[in-house]
Amino acid sequence: MELFGRITSFNVQKVLWLLEELGINYELVELGGRFGGLDTEDFQQLNPMKKVPVLIDGERHIWESHTIMRYLIAEYSPQLWCQGSPYSQSLYERWMDWSQVTFQPAFMATFWGFYRMPSAKRDMKTVESNLAKCKQCLEQIEAQLKETHYLAGSSMSLADICVGAVLYRLTTQGLSISLPSNTQKWFDKLSKRPAYKAWIMSDYSELKGREDF
Repeated sequence: MELFGRITSFNVQKVLWLLEELGINYELVELGGRFGGLDTEDFQQLNPMKKVPVLIDGERHIWESHTIMRYLIAEYSPQLWCQGSPYSQSLYERWMDWSQVTFQPAFMATFWGFYRMPSAKRDMKTVESNLAKCKQCLEQIEAQLKETHYLAGSSMSLADICVGAVLYRLTTQGLSISLPSNTQKWFDKLSKRPAYKAWIMSDYSELKGREDF
């Protein structure tokens, strides 16, 4: 199995986290960013969108981070991660989709507007507006975590990976933001997981003030 992507890519990190949780042997092929390689004909045959991550599993190639994660649990750990019935699956899949269309865009707008923007070019009014959207998302997460230990219930799921991956950079990029109490407890649990420490809590300083990838 091969995973194409760079370790500073947020979407690649989510897949790396899951691969470690599943204990799957894989080779990381670094592409994108300072490594380049996304415009080659060979890579475009794997992903016509020219983006990472891309997973190669035998003759199969899968792209889009959340699709890759759904594939991995269905193929390699359905009993532990798929959680049975279609309804049970919907409990974590809704958070995956919510993260992708609501939380992650708010975070990425904040991250690109502040951390990845050269300081002389920052529009702090826009940054604060996007940060406020992130805080609204945290309130929604907090409301759920008042009821359950993890986002989809009593055990960890893909919901926690997709949403939890956002929190480290959101809280360490240099902006003033704190996590609500139950969200902080949940984040603390995630932070103790070896795979989270290895991939999500990794150094991303090479991205500071850098707009080119």
